[in-house]
Amino acid sequence: MVGERRNVRGALLRLAVVVAVLVVAAGVVWVVRVTSAPVAGPVADIPALQVPAVDVEPGAVAPVRVGAPAPQAGAAGADPLKAWADDVATRTDVPARALMAYGNAELVVRSTDPDCGLSWATLAGIGRVESDHGRYQGRTLGADGRPSTPIIGVPLDGSPGVKAIADTDGGALDGDRTVDRAVGPMQFIPSTWARWSSDADIDGVGDPQQIDDAALAAGRYLCAGGRDLRTPEGWWAGVLSYNNSVEYGQKVFGLAERYARESRT
Repeated sequence: MVGERRNVRGALLRLAVVVAVLVVAAGVVWVVRVTSAPVAGPVADIPALQVPAVDVEPGAVAPVRVGAPAPQAGAAGADPLKAWADDVATRTDVPARALMAYGNAELVVRSTDPDCGLSWATLAGIGRVESDHGRYQGRTLGADGRPSTPIIGVPLDGSPGVKAIADTDGGALDGDRTVDRAVGPMQFIPSTWARWSSDADIDGVGDPQQIDDAALAAGRYLCAGGRDLRTPEGWWAGVLSYNNSVEYGQKVFGLAERYARESRT
């Protein structure tokens, strides 16, 4: 990574800076810099297979909603979302570091796109299905928001059940110069990341392996086209745009509902 990495800052500071950056950079493709291409390798298990699909008709209902993350004062230099994330983590299977990213993304999008109605619980549902919140194949999320080793998905080579997508990034993000692979905790295809890349941790780089960046990019993507995720139609349209599979949407729905309810108990 070019330049010295800064510590993760408080959500309120990040909110102000990210909003300013998004306004200035509207319509501009972010430049993603990496020191070296990750190594693509075989995938032995898929996190989504561990998640049951709930019996809900697409477009019939949106997941139950929960209040926005509540920033709280803490020790000097501490992230204001840390206390909230630590508390919710005790009642869910979501690690606190991932919750901080999902919560920060909701707060940023509430400011930049208030009519979208993005919820951290929906982002958490997607994060669980895509990579088990960055814990895919035994990985752990570091304090800097990066998995212990890069998360690289299956080759998108047209195999049964897999879409065929030729290489779009020269292997820069996914280590594959032949076909594309989804990358990072939120599993962005390189060409999609080129459009929606975000810099939520304010280090000057949009990195799909960094969960703050990836969660904010996912939130912006879900809200595209003026969607209102508070409505059944808007929520399902957003999630199915992420992965056009009814079973996928039903899995995310069940997780979003569960996380929202557990966070209030």
